[in-house]
Amino acid sequence: MKAILISAILLFCWAPGIQAQSNDAIDDANEETRNWRYEIECEGVGQQGIFIIKVYSYSRRKDVAIEQAKKNAIHGVIFKGIPSGKQGCVSQPALARSSNLEEQKRDYFNSFFREGGKYMKFVNLTTDGAVKASDRYVVGGRGLFRRKQYKIGVLVSVNVARLRQELEDAGVIKKLSSGF
Repeated sequence: MKAILISAILLFCWAPGIQAQSNDAIDDANEETRNWRYEIECEGVGQQGIFIIKVYSYSRRKDVAIEQAKKNAIHGVIFKGIPSGKQGCVSQPALARSSNLEEQKRDYFNSFFREGGKYMKFVNLTTDGAVKASDRYVVGGRGLFRRKQYKIGVLVSVNVARLRQELEDAGVIKKLSSGF
């Protein structure tokens, strides 16, 4: 009985630490996302309007970096454009024509990119979260107070055509038919 009581007390004290570590990693990854620290490259073109993009995201935890890759892919399509890459990939300009659109529409994009937000409708992992060893790097971590981070490359598919339609319907970007 005494062993069960001690085990329960230890579990009660230990469990919040696990949650705190998890929340810290997510907070760090969200901070990286707010800073939009990522790299993207085109890997291929699927059905019309769908692009396969490799996104390199940064985080202290690999699983968090994989989830952040979805946000980063959508952000890249909207604000950076898709650079040309492998065969069949042609450079695509950013959907946002204004360099300060993100600032102008801050409320919309804060809601759009929140956890489980609208961005999720336009992106899918193509690798089911599996990351090849060649797409996983340890960065940072040198020095007394620097924490180790991972740079994780994940393949995602982005439905750029549906994303464009959503942003046009919301009045965030101009319709293609409206001209320049």
